[in-house]
This record gives sequence, C-alpha cells and structure tokens, in this order.
Amino acid sequence: MSEHQMKVNSDEETIQTAERLALLVKPGDVITLEGDLGAGKTTFTKGIAHGLGVKRTVNSPTYTIVKEYEGELPLYHMDVYRLEDSDEDIGYDEYFNGDGITVVEWAHFIEDYLPVERLNIKISYVDEHSRLLEFFPIGAHFERITAEIIG
Repeated sequence: MSEHQMKVNSDEETIQTAERLALLVKPGDVITLEGDLGAGKTTFTKGIAHGLGVKRTVNSPTYTIVKEYEGELPLYHMDVYRLEDSDEDIGYDEYFNGDGITVVEWAHFIEDYLPVERLNIKISYVDEHSRLLEFFPIGAHFERITAEIIG
C-alpha cells in the first residue's frame, strides 16, 4: 500500500480536494476517514457530497451512525465512533456493495467489516487552518484516483 500526502491550507481547499475526489469515484467505492476530533473529516465529506451534487446540508451522523444523501450517486456517510468495542453489524455489506459511495469516519473501529479495496485518508492538524491529508489507496482503482488528485 502506497502513501501520498498533500497539505491543504483552509476548509475551502479541503472541500475542493474532496470535490475532485467525488468526480472520480464509482458506485460501490468506500472511502475511510481518520483523524482527531475536529480535524476535518466531516468537512471532507461535505466536499464529496457537493461534488456528487447533494443538495442537503451534510453534518456528522454521530448519533445516527449512518446518514444517506441523494445526489448524482447516493452518498452513505457513516460515523462509527460509537461502535467502538461493538461487534454489531449494521448491514455494512449493503452499503459497501451498493449503488452509492460510502464514507466512513473512524473506520478503524469496524476494520473487520471493511472491503479490502478502498481509499483510506488520514487528516491531521498542521496548524489552526492547515491540514495534512494522507492518502492510502488499496487497489489499482484507488491508486489511479489518488494519482489524479495529488497530481
């Protein structure tokens, strides 16, 4: 698994990067997001949603676990933080093998359920406005997507 990095200097740059990603994904793709609280996982998801043409406001599904949004492709936004130490399967396969794009925040809590091929992204603080985006593509499809985004 290769690693690619890029620095973004604002929420707007984070959103623009995610919008570019949204133009490259296909049904059934899974994107995982890791990072500290407030690092920008939901901001990144908002960019994906915007790129997919989602009109609704996107916010964290912390208490509902999954939120579904309609766009050019359906967007399934999961926040599985509350599933830590849980073996509960909430029907992951239906989302991961479905007709939309699935974004999973805190994905390490459901590692055993994740598909092998996916795009893992870690978001880290650099300073108040800047973030480091680290892309860990698994599979040729996600390698191509990452190369396109990183340039």
